[in-house]
Amino acid sequence: MPTKEAQKDWMSVLARAPSISLNRAVEALGSLPDATWLRPPETGAIMVRGRQGGTGAPFNLGEMTVTRCALRLADGQVGHAYVPGRDHAHARQAAICDALMQGPRAGEVEEKVLGPIRDALAAERQSQAAKAEATKVDFFTMVRGESK
Repeated sequence: MPTKEAQKDWMSVLARAPSISLNRAVEALGSLPDATWLRPPETGAIMVRGRQGGTGAPFNLGEMTVTRCALRLADGQVGHAYVPGRDHAHARQAAICDALMQGPRAGEVEEKVLGPIRDALAAERQSQAAKAEATKVDFFTMVRGESK
C-alpha cells in the first residue's frame, strides 16, 4: 500500500503534466485494463486559497476551473483525479495512472509515465528560473563620503 505522501507526489505530477505528454506516456504502457466509472469526468470550480508569505492568515485568491473523476479498474483498484482546466481525457488518464500506481504495475507506471513527466517539469522549472535570473537587477548604494 503506497504512503499518503507518495500518492500526493504522483497525483501532483499527473495533475501538472501537459495533456499531450501524459497521453504519450500512457500509450507507452501498452494495453490498459478495462475501467468502469465511479464518477465520470465533470468540470467545476474550486476556490483557491493563499497565505501571505506562506504563513499568514488565509485569504481567498479566486476561483479555478478543475475536472475530477473516479474509476475502478477490472482488478478492483480505484483511481481518482483532479486536474486543472476542462480536459476530460487528461482527468481519465490521470485516474488510470493513479489506480495502476496502487497495484502490481506501479513500477512500470513510475518508469514510463511519472519519471519522464517529472524530468520534463523540472526542466521547464529550471528554464523559467534561468529566464527570471537573467532579468534580475542588483541594487546597491554608493557611499559618497562623509559630509563635514
